[in-house]
Amino acid sequence: MKQICRASGTEFEISEEDLAFYHKVSPKIGGKVYEIPPPTLCPDCRFRRRLCFRNEMNLFRRKCDLSGRDIITFYPETVPFPVLENSEWWSDHWDAKTFARDFDFSRTFFENFSELFKTVPKMALIQQGENENSAYLNGASYNKNCYLIFTSSRNEDCMYGKAVNFCKDSLDNCFVSGCELCYESINSENCYNCLYIQDTFNCSDSVFLKNCIGCRYCIGCVNLRNKEYHIFNTPCTKAEFEIALKELSSFSGVQKWQKLFQEKQLLSPRRFMEGISNENVIGNYIRHSQNVTDCFDCSNIRDCKFCTNIHFLSDSYDVDYFGIAETNDLLYECDGVGLGAHHLLFSKIIWGGSSDCMYCYECFKSQDCFGCSGLKSAQYCILNKQYTKEEYEALVPKIIEHMKQTPLNPPLSGGGKQSGEWGEFFPIELSPFAYNETVAQEYFPMSKEEVLAKGWKWRDEIVEMPKVSKVIPASRLPDSIDDIPDDILNWAIECEESGKPFKIQKAELEFYRKMRLPIPHFHPDVRHAHRMAKRNPRKLWERNCDKCGVPIQTTYAPERPEKVFCERCYQESVY
Repeated sequence: MKQICRASGTEFEISEEDLAFYHKVSPKIGGKVYEIPPPTLCPDCRFRRRLCFRNEMNLFRRKCDLSGRDIITFYPETVPFPVLENSEWWSDHWDAKTFARDFDFSRTFFENFSELFKTVPKMALIQQGENENSAYLNGASYNKNCYLIFTSSRNEDCMYGKAVNFCKDSLDNCFVSGCELCYESINSENCYNCLYIQDTFNCSDSVFLKNCIGCRYCIGCVNLRNKEYHIFNTPCTKAEFEIALKELSSFSGVQKWQKLFQEKQLLSPRRFMEGISNENVIGNYIRHSQNVTDCFDCSNIRDCKFCTNIHFLSDSYDVDYFGIAETNDLLYECDGVGLGAHHLLFSKIIWGGSSDCMYCYECFKSQDCFGCSGLKSAQYCILNKQYTKEEYEALVPKIIEHMKQTPLNPPLSGGGKQSGEWGEFFPIELSPFAYNETVAQEYFPMSKEEVLAKGWKWRDEIVEMPKVSKVIPASRLPDSIDDIPDDILNWAIECEESGKPFKIQKAELEFYRKMRLPIPHFHPDVRHAHRMAKRNPRKLWERNCDKCGVPIQTTYAPERPEKVFCERCYQESVY
């Protein structure tokens, strides 16, 4: 069936398979199934709505509302609810059920939930495991001596990164795993002493690689397999390699080689999608998965659609982050869920074996809860109020029927059947974050005027000059790392692109010197944006293989200049 997105006005398809899934995950309460209606937003608008609740990389200082101690949190001081240091949030010093309230049928469900949401304390940081000497992280666990890495786990001595896992002594990376002594790496795995690499595996001692596997001592290579001492895919001597490598200790040398590498990349074919050990998969960066459609950056998932950054998941649609257990299933319209999650609907930050929860936020080890926030080890709760099983099964259906009568805003166009709030994720207006603080701005960028016109929040950035002995434009930095004085730790560097000041940390300077790298000229946020810009968008286009002409679905738009090959043609060209 065809549906018109009530937000964007674009047409999207709802298949019979989709309808079967919505029926499959529809809750059964007291022996009766309460059908989840087809979505009223297209997949992109649903994805953006979830991302509007996801602030990953903006951190703030404030007081813990329970202990009074200074804390780092991803919630600004303007949020209406209390924010607690994580150890205090998990303690027995407070009970979320004390905020319980009755459901008011004279108001919409989201109005009822909003009142509860604005009073219940929230965790300062999203963290399901401990970190050591790593205060400035979010969505990160089991890290040691790390700084400003996000949605990352089990790292040591790493700085400035996103989706960095099992890495050591590495800086400025995103979507990497099992790497050591790596810098400016993207979507790479099990690499050692590599700089400026992308989509590269099991390589070492190399610089500027794209889609390489098992290579050593290579510079500027693309689609290379199990080679050593190559420059731009051509064999070279050890002496030639070392001469080229010396140039990369200066900023001008890096700029020169980067420009050459970008030109060379266009001459080599691109694989239509990045993936390993898949069957019947459509998307990008998918591994060890089966029967997957429109998914990105996922592994070990099966029978899933419209999912991102999720691992070990089955029979689920519209789920983002994080999974990490082999029993996550029957999830729909959720974010930040995992560790044995089962049958969760329209919920965020739920883990620890939780099941059969709907419209819940930050609840753990809980079952059969509806519209709750901050619960731990709870069951049969509505708006944090405790009920018996019989009372719960009598009241929830009444709330669902009430939700069906609530008009949508904007309304469903095209004459479709109105379903009200039921079947919709939390509205963007309920998000505690400004749009430009969230990951939505990263994947769906909007101007301040556009955001405010939709009635959403925007936060103007306040740039504070750090207390330093010297401020220097990045363009005036010494070109070579050899000429950088120790005193740079007391300087503020003005970013060449944004003008924002940033400082070099002591551990960071030690890394640059050890790796023979120039001091960066860009603010960490700008460096992150540059890395993300090198990744393809999470959008699929129909085009044909540039070698054999077979139709493919790919994240390379048809008008892009790269040569894009189907899997068979790509493998033939590489091996």
